[in-house]
Amino acid sequence: MLNIVVCVKAVPDPKQACNIKIDPHSKTLMRCDVPLVVNPLDKNAMEAALQLKEQFDVHISVLSMGPPEAGNIVKECLALGADQGFLLCDPAFGGADAYATAFTLAKGIEKIGAYDVIICGMASSDGSTEWVGPEIAAILNIPVVTMVKEIVESDRDWWKIKASLENGYRLMQVKLPAVFTVTRDLNTPGTLSFSGIIKARKKEIIRWAISDLGVPAEAVGLKGSPTIVSELSTTESKRETEIIAGTREEKAELLVQKLADVGVL
Repeated sequence: MLNIVVCVKAVPDPKQACNIKIDPHSKTLMRCDVPLVVNPLDKNAMEAALQLKEQFDVHISVLSMGPPEAGNIVKECLALGADQGFLLCDPAFGGADAYATAFTLAKGIEKIGAYDVIICGMASSDGSTEWVGPEIAAILNIPVVTMVKEIVESDRDWWKIKASLENGYRLMQVKLPAVFTVTRDLNTPGTLSFSGIIKARKKEIIRWAISDLGVPAEAVGLKGSPTIVSELSTTESKRETEIIAGTREEKAELLVQKLADVGVL
């Protein structure tokens, strides 16, 4: 059996980005006022695991770290077809940067026990650091391939992977266990089914606090984050706008002339 762990993140709904606020004291996102959804690229990670499950004997564990409300996205992944769901939930985990997040997730993966493949979205829509996957691999001391666009071959011990590069790709052969961070080019995420939702009702989400992981409070959350936001400020846009009237041809000609006047063309 191939044991896959999919790391998913609950992020503020991008459709309500205008309502996202930042705590002026901790300088972290305030997630309580905006509905949480599955990070878009994590949906591609989940779909990759599900497609592998159609081909092989696969057990999928979904792991997330977040507030109690993040349990809803774990439940969503269970409805899609994951076998187990785990939520790392403790106030001590709050305010974590990419490193503290990766450390906590890595400890959660170690507690899950069996893992051959760890799949993450390449980045989150709210942080976009692209660091968490590689840092999980570094903490677990296993290989990592980032920006995966295609799984060319997958067997029990070795995978052949295409990973995106600017103007091309790299073809890599990787020995398991390993971490893979995926791009949206890898697949098209599936949608929930009624039968999947019904089945998910019978699946329990296992919740672990800091005491379950056996790590000190100084190693997680805001206390364990080496990246500190020292200052936040707002900026006012002073850009002037002008509406160009006329026919399409007249607008194009006038726009080109204005761009030439300011030295852009």
